[in-house]
Amino acid sequence: MGKKMSSPSLTESQFIRICRLINDSLHPFTVSENLSFSKQEEKNLLLILSQIPLLNLESLYIQHLAGNVLVTFSEFLASSVKTWEFFIHSLSICLELSISNISSCSFEPSITGAGGSGSDLLNLVGLFKPKLKNTSLFTVAGIIRTLRNILKFLKEECDDELVLVLLNSISFFISNVPWDSMDEIFGGNGGEDDERNALFLGNFIQLLSSFVDQISFAEGLDNSLDKNVILSKIINLVPKLLYWSLRKEGKCVNTCISRYFSHKLLVLMIRLSLQIPLDFLVLVSWLQLLHSYFEDLLYQPLTDVMNQDDYLEDSPFMLSNFDGEVHSMHSRHLQRQAIFLFLRCSFSLINLGKATRKHYSSATVKSSIDVDAISEQSCGREKGLLEIYAWLSGHVVVDKLVAHEMYREKSINFSFSLLKLYTHEDDILFKFLLELLSLQACKEQKFHKERLAPQDEMEDVLFHVSYIFNPIRLFHLFLAELHYDHQVLLDYLISKDTGISCAEYLLRCLRIVCDSWQTFMEFSVYGKLSNQLSSKRRKILSESSNFKIEPSSGPVKTIPLSLEKKFNGNLEYRHMKQMYELAKGCLLSLKKSVENLHLKNLFPYNPEVLLKRLERFQELCFKH
Repeated sequence: MGKKMSSPSLTESQFIRICRLINDSLHPFTVSENLSFSKQEEKNLLLILSQIPLLNLESLYIQHLAGNVLVTFSEFLASSVKTWEFFIHSLSICLELSISNISSCSFEPSITGAGGSGSDLLNLVGLFKPKLKNTSLFTVAGIIRTLRNILKFLKEECDDELVLVLLNSISFFISNVPWDSMDEIFGGNGGEDDERNALFLGNFIQLLSSFVDQISFAEGLDNSLDKNVILSKIINLVPKLLYWSLRKEGKCVNTCISRYFSHKLLVLMIRLSLQIPLDFLVLVSWLQLLHSYFEDLLYQPLTDVMNQDDYLEDSPFMLSNFDGEVHSMHSRHLQRQAIFLFLRCSFSLINLGKATRKHYSSATVKSSIDVDAISEQSCGREKGLLEIYAWLSGHVVVDKLVAHEMYREKSINFSFSLLKLYTHEDDILFKFLLELLSLQACKEQKFHKERLAPQDEMEDVLFHVSYIFNPIRLFHLFLAELHYDHQVLLDYLISKDTGISCAEYLLRCLRIVCDSWQTFMEFSVYGKLSNQLSSKRRKILSESSNFKIEPSSGPVKTIPLSLEKKFNGNLEYRHMKQMYELAKGCLLSLKKSVENLHLKNLFPYNPEVLLKRLERFQELCFKH
């Protein structure tokens, strides 16, 4: 584990001076029996509190407590929007002045659109400028951490008006800072500079991630701000943040910090991709960045993490004294995020279809990709398919000479392993499943049992991508991973975190199933896959099935599927029948449970559309 950041100790005289400064500044407000302030007294206290905690002392402990003081004080001021707004803009001015003093390009802090009196804010700039001339990156990191914690507090309080004030302030900060001037700071001189850089980057990336998460719900941003423009600014920062944090070689201060940065950056990129449509150039650029910084995660065998227990240490935030093995032992979170972002970028390219490259103004997303260097074959749909095909080739044998039965078994095993990577992470599970459904090439594709010889390379690519990501197959495997327990699906549907996305996934899958009923009935799995079913979900069977599972803490004893590589037609038919009956029982039991809750007005939202889709499913079950 890397060494801790050095924190210069205070001399006795410095300590006495700080205490005296705080006492002299705050004493008049603490001894007064009158708890109400005049406007001028209130403004004086705000100015004092915005200066005192942000002293340029490189002590993590002092800065941590000082930040907590500011967060607590912001909570106290929350009852008065105007006062709170003045306080927030004071912090933002301090932040921008501090960055201006340490960067190679000085700039004036933004006060346009900041609200309140412009003259008051200009006076703040004049007041703070001399006091912050000796600030360091350490101080900047402390202010950013404070703003992020205030944003976190407001999210819990659900105060939309105050959130909007803070989002406006952060937006102006992001737009105003000349980020290119920060390249020299993060050049990587080593030693304590690296540690200060890591502290700043960690807090800054966290702030951006929280900001992107919150801005999606923001309505009524300042008239001079455009939500998409601000998000595009952050998108343009992504390559810099990756380089500043992980360096070109993927090296960082130490392994734990590198993993932490990787996790936070992937979260930021995923949130950005969900907030704003990414254009062709950005998608291609991000795929290149994923290959440059996360190639090992993309091609790490999925089976390496399938049998690991979900210990607390699996968190990317864990700091450990173990050797480099920690990185490979606990990379499940990072692999899950990297693969999701890779698939999202690739599928987005595929779904662009024949869209031509768009020319963006300086106010929108830009990319450093050389457009002329991108071949026509790599544009849009072809580029996305080739990316997916190359990735699949690293995990599954896609040689056209491989026997059909062996190819089928390996591809199903891969699909199940990929699905299993996400099934215990509810926050991303249905985003992942819906992402797979977005692949147009997968929908309603029908293939003969014996593989046809492709006419060209692109047809070969399309075959593999469509075969492995077939939505009916993935839906069957998803239900199997849940042990066909309709109660698990019901839990997902009524959860405030997964309810809407789970309902959307079920609606879309049921439509595909009902339109391709024969394919749904005939699906089956063979071989070792039957032993990979998770033992961590509820181990009961749906009400309509005769198969029973006794509660157990050990591995689940599922319906025995043949481990033989050769099987006769009758056994194949029985496997098909078993999987169909289990899936049918699960979904019909789900229908019954949703109906019962809906009749009692206990379902959290109107499930009538879902019930109609399940009704159609039931009709097909009875018909066949």
